[in-house]
Amino acid sequence: MPQIKVLHIIKSLGRGGAEMLLPETLGLHSEKFEFHYIYFLPWKNQMVKEIEGKGGKVTCIPAKNNIELIFKYPALIDYCQKNNIQLIHAHLPWSGFLARLIFKKTGIPVVYTEHNIQERYHKVTKLLNKLSFNWQSAALGVSADASRSINENINPHIPVKTLLNGVNTDKFKRNPKKGTEMRKQYNIPAEAVVIGNIAVFREQKNLPAWLKAFKIIVDQNPDVYGILVGAGPEELKIKALSKDHGLESRLVFPGLQTDTVSYFSAMDIFMMSSSFEGLPVALLEAMSMECAIVSTAAGGVKEVVLDGESGMLCEVNDHQRLAEQCLKVINDQAFLKKLQKAARTRVMDSFSMRNMVNELESTYISVLEK
Repeated sequence: MPQIKVLHIIKSLGRGGAEMLLPETLGLHSEKFEFHYIYFLPWKNQMVKEIEGKGGKVTCIPAKNNIELIFKYPALIDYCQKNNIQLIHAHLPWSGFLARLIFKKTGIPVVYTEHNIQERYHKVTKLLNKLSFNWQSAALGVSADASRSINENINPHIPVKTLLNGVNTDKFKRNPKKGTEMRKQYNIPAEAVVIGNIAVFREQKNLPAWLKAFKIIVDQNPDVYGILVGAGPEELKIKALSKDHGLESRLVFPGLQTDTVSYFSAMDIFMMSSSFEGLPVALLEAMSMECAIVSTAAGGVKEVVLDGESGMLCEVNDHQRLAEQCLKVINDQAFLKKLQKAARTRVMDSFSMRNMVNELESTYISVLEK
């Protein structure tokens, strides 16, 4: 039986949450499908080798900005025709607009995954989403909050289904040896408590609040160190703020990393300060890695973390409470260990990537059979 050819369209293949899911899901898909990938920002290509290593066919069609990206539709239509693409799966708004244009011109079914809530988009993005949303076959929200936002702001005629992000719990499993090596690399004492985060350094992650909370924590506990892994448009600002807070000796910035398992293994606590989220992949990975979770209750975070059971939550923008929650965990080692074990149990029970892939394949089949 011939394989079903699916084309993923995404703006970049960097290390954002949506991008990192692509190679992870590819490794679990059945042989019924052949997967193609098109992206547009050549300098954001960290996921390319991993996708190709798992059999995905990756093509970059360079575009300098969002408007130029939209006008690449003739090249994508040509690609679809030459490769007999039967279904398009688009991620994030501008790739979604492009996929819907292709749907209007060719009739190739389109599935769109919404990774955020409409309220947080620029007014132009929100308007284009609303005007074009029905030019596709189906939409998936990565959290109940994302699906709610679609229904309340757009009220589409097409089906909208919540498909929670998943995590590969076999891959993201704590490795004490790697954690010890990572601490040695950055001269972090073995007995220290390490608070970390892995993120794209952009506004929604609210890393200035993270730094404020971390400053309060280290002022009260001399045995705490921090690791902030990542890069992004606010990187210089965040590093300058860290210096202003006098955190140079307590906080390391490893930059963009591919071996995140080693960094998670070095962390005791994964602290998030996001202002808004869909359902963050790094959070699921951290939980799978047995990091105790302390986070703002942003978007889909509160659908994953059960406050007081599999992590600790506080309101968005409350860095003081974020610090207090962390200190509570640090000062009670039995509670810390309990949260670490409970975090992994939570993702294994409810956020399996295998279940996510099975539901995704069922969605593809359902759309193609219409």
